Amino acid sequence: MKFICVGRNYAEHVKELGNKLEEKPLIFLKPESALLQNGKIFVLPEHLGSIHHELEIILKINRNGKCIDREFAHKYYDEIGLGIDFTARELQNELKGKGHPWELAKGFDQSAVVGNFIPKEEINNPQNIHFNLLKNDIQVQEGFTKDLMFQFDYLIHYISQYFTLKMGDIIFTGTPSGVGPVQSGDELVGFLEGRELLRTPIR
Repeated sequence: MKFICVGRNYAEHVKELGNKLEEKPLIFLKPESALLQNGKIFVLPEHLGSIHHELEIILKINRNGKCIDREFAHKYYDEIGLGIDFTARELQNELKGKGHPWELAKGFDQSAVVGNFIPKEEINNPQNIHFNLLKNDIQVQEGFTKDLMFQFDYLIHYISQYFTLKMGDIIFTGTPSGVGPVQSGDELVGFLEGRELLRTPIR
């Protein structure tokens, strides 16, 4: 299993971090050791500095594929869920400033929270999925998939030109604006179309 993540896929998030809009999807990977299951405690890695939450819709790949045509991409996932891409923000900024890869700031242990999945057929409006994140019962992030710069099917098509997608791989599709730091004692709860799919205590 691998985590394939998409950066800068919501314009408002791009603006809040002072980045530029991309003409093609910005892709990075997290290793399998980054997995944190839903409901498990996220232990702050204090040596990495400030850790930010980034709520994302995630897709679970259900069959192997390479160089997938866009018109067939929808057949390569049948479940949609929520995940959190934890990011060591200060370290990321340092690495970006040096022109270095981001993996140390993105792929550390427990940095990929995987919440529950639901069949995509259960989503009333698949063209505009609503999702949001509460931190200590206060909404901090909210997104609608109509605002994605690169939609799900295009992402599967694009990613599969470079990496063979395998059953069980998970695609993190990008985060909306509102990212911010977490502290010990916080609790993050994520909702997709009003259904709780993710809960992560911070210690």
